[in-house]
Amino acid sequence: MSDFSEELIRPMTEDEQGELCVRSGSGMCFPWLQKHIESIASGGKQEKDFAQTTSACLNFIQEALLKHQWQRAAEYMHSYLQVLEDTDSNKRQGAPEIVWRLGSEILYYHPKSSVETFNTFADRMKNIGITNYLKISLQHALYLLHHGLLEDANRILTQAETWRYGEKSSSQEVLVNLIQAYKGLLQYYSWYKKKMELSKLDKDDYAYNTASQNMLNHSWKTSINLCTLIQIPGVWDPFVKSYIEMLEFYGDQDGAREVLNNYAYDEKFPSNPNAHVYLYNFLKREKAPREKLISVLKILYQIVPSHKLMLEFHRLLRKSDKEEHHKLGLEVLFGILDFAGCTKNITAWKYLAKYLKQTLMGSHLAWVQEEWNSRKSWWPSFHFSYFWAKSNWKDDKTLACEKALVAGLLLGKGCKYFRYISKQDHQALKRKMKQMKKSVKKYSIVNSGL
Repeated sequence: MSDFSEELIRPMTEDEQGELCVRSGSGMCFPWLQKHIESIASGGKQEKDFAQTTSACLNFIQEALLKHQWQRAAEYMHSYLQVLEDTDSNKRQGAPEIVWRLGSEILYYHPKSSVETFNTFADRMKNIGITNYLKISLQHALYLLHHGLLEDANRILTQAETWRYGEKSSSQEVLVNLIQAYKGLLQYYSWYKKKMELSKLDKDDYAYNTASQNMLNHSWKTSINLCTLIQIPGVWDPFVKSYIEMLEFYGDQDGAREVLNNYAYDEKFPSNPNAHVYLYNFLKREKAPREKLISVLKILYQIVPSHKLMLEFHRLLRKSDKEEHHKLGLEVLFGILDFAGCTKNITAWKYLAKYLKQTLMGSHLAWVQEEWNSRKSWWPSFHFSYFWAKSNWKDDKTLACEKALVAGLLLGKGCKYFRYISKQDHQALKRKMKQMKKSVKKYSIVNSGL
């Protein structure tokens, strides 16, 4: 498919426009296209016909893309290119970006496409859609990165980094910063490889000092490119992670902490769960006090109650000396199991079964009641139905026993889930099931009159 991109941007000749079956230079035939266009472009003014034709083509392309019909989308795209000559100046101005987005999507997935094809199309679209030069260059570089062509991607980014068109706008500035940051990521990758090489060398070896100096040069370039971007409000996770790793490697803990605090707490930045995860992991590596770790995870809990770190959050709360933290620990476990994706999380059920029993033994029935009152109308069918009892027992008997204990404590011995599991005969779990029945009989909140 060497001339596929040429076909995408080559205007149709008069002979081709008159054919009933339009053929591309690569031998692709699209007999349905002319029929669709002719059915629309009948009568009326030429401008109206042109608008209807291009609109029809766009609809057909979108439909083909949704169905992953890349060959058919390419064939429609061949005729849609006439939109670049639209007499409506507003439509003509926006056409290059549409053509680029559709064409690049087709070329990305088309079975006959290649890197050379994509490169040709991208280069030509940069000249046609001059105001989209930076966007196209960035996507072009990402495409090359996806194919492992790091040097080519770096070349594209370097060219785009120095490109200017007209007066420098704020949107252009952000794009330039983003391009520089991706250059920084490429430099980080080189730095990381050198870091791995360095770890294999003896510190007393001369080669170690040389490699260490090369790493320092790379880190300086990378820092400049990454630092500018992450100061702009936005979600910059991969750039922040790379920058933090470098700062920590060179012992700049204060700098890393400042970056992560700004990323997590600066009100100008959008809410981002990962920002709090990165800060928590950094503080954990620093062996920060438990109170500090709890304060970070408390915000993450408010954003994503089902996050995988919530079980770790529960453990921290459980170890705390404050009663309010013990109460929150129970809330966190209930919150995790509110989500469908966590219904078979055996660790969460184990924690809840154990902590629920401890809470009831500790005379904190009100804590349990507070959590259960908002759930008693839907948790029984969501977690403790007869169907789930059979299914859980079949798939994971340990999970079923943990859930049965929770069901019994919350709903009593009459709960369908508890009754089904307690009647099962399993020698390995016989002792556990005996303890489960005893705990339910003694501590169930139904027996407590709640």
